[in-house]
Amino acid sequence: MGFKTCGPNEAMVVSGCWHSRPLMIPGGRIWKWPLVQQVQRISLNTMTLRITSDSVNTQKGVPISCVGVAQVKIQGQNQEMLANACMQFLGKSESQIRQIALETLEGHQRAIMGNMTVEEIYQDRKKFAKQVFEVASSDLINMGITVVSYTLKDVTDSQGYLLALGKSRTSEIHRDARIGEAEARKDAGIKEAEANQEKMKAKYENDAKIASSKRDFDLKKAAYDKEVSTKKAESELAYNLQEAITKQSIKDAEMQIKIEERTKQIQLQEQEIQRRDKELTAQVKKPAEAEKFRMERLAAAERNRIILEADAMAESVKMKGDAEAFAIEAKAMAEAEQMQKKADAWKDYQEAAMIDMILSTLPKVAAEIAAPLATTKKITMVSSGKGDVGAAKLTGEVLDVVAKLPEIVEKMTGVNMSKALRVK
Repeated sequence: MGFKTCGPNEAMVVSGCWHSRPLMIPGGRIWKWPLVQQVQRISLNTMTLRITSDSVNTQKGVPISCVGVAQVKIQGQNQEMLANACMQFLGKSESQIRQIALETLEGHQRAIMGNMTVEEIYQDRKKFAKQVFEVASSDLINMGITVVSYTLKDVTDSQGYLLALGKSRTSEIHRDARIGEAEARKDAGIKEAEANQEKMKAKYENDAKIASSKRDFDLKKAAYDKEVSTKKAESELAYNLQEAITKQSIKDAEMQIKIEERTKQIQLQEQEIQRRDKELTAQVKKPAEAEKFRMERLAAAERNRIILEADAMAESVKMKGDAEAFAIEAKAMAEAEQMQKKADAWKDYQEAAMIDMILSTLPKVAAEIAAPLATTKKITMVSSGKGDVGAAKLTGEVLDVVAKLPEIVEKMTGVNMSKALRVK
């Protein structure tokens, strides 16, 4: 009792108890019961057979000998063919199986040789091999054997028929070769003449096409050169124009920067003027107002003192007839003196007020003078080579105009701003 195995190149046939018919296992294993089961093996190897058929009369009675080579094997993948092989060859050795297949193939090879002529066998070996293969396969399949391949290896004869056939064929071939050579020379001459004619025709046509192509090329090249020159000129012009625009933009930007710088300076000057205005208000206007108030109070006090003295004097001389007239005169004198002091105070205040008004107006004047520069897009300046140029000259001129304002104010109002500011 135990396992039985076989390789892929053989098959096991198990017979005995538990199997109504033998069990065939190609390449595998099976459990075998001893005494009640029997295991036999059959080879599935491919067998090479050399099939020799000597002196076989062909269809026209010419004896020849043929040697063929066949590859055969027992088919193990098909259960029906394996069963047929087991029935035919089980218990036989591989050499016995080889001999049976060889005799079968040799008989079919001899039969096919008798049904064909020597020329057919010699010239069309593929047809002969195909017929042998097909006929032998049908019989060997019934035995469970498959013909893998069959090839006619050699064909010989002892009568010199094949040699004569070869010579005759060689003569025919030589004859056909000479005829073919003559026809070939004739055809070659004709073809050569036709070829020369076609060659000249093709040459002339080719020359004409070359000339036409050259003309088209020259025309297109001239057009391309013209277009390239035009594009190049346009490109250079556009480049120069763009360069000029860029330079002008840079100059405008630089001018704008300088104008912005001068504008900032003017704003700083305006702030300085505002500061001076506030300083002037604190140092001149407010003291002038205080002085005015003090003078008014002093004048009122003096007037009251004079009135009181006049009243006292009038009281003391009330007996006199001119006491009333004296009081009236004293009162008038006191009022006149008060008016004079008041006028002096108003005069001082008026000058300070004018100075304050002028200083508060200076930033507006400077802004109005510089306003045209802020809206100007392009300025052309001509320099003699002396002094400032560009934005510096423009700003200097604006500042010169502002600097001349105190002189103009003095001519119009009689107020010397520089002197008034130093005195205060």
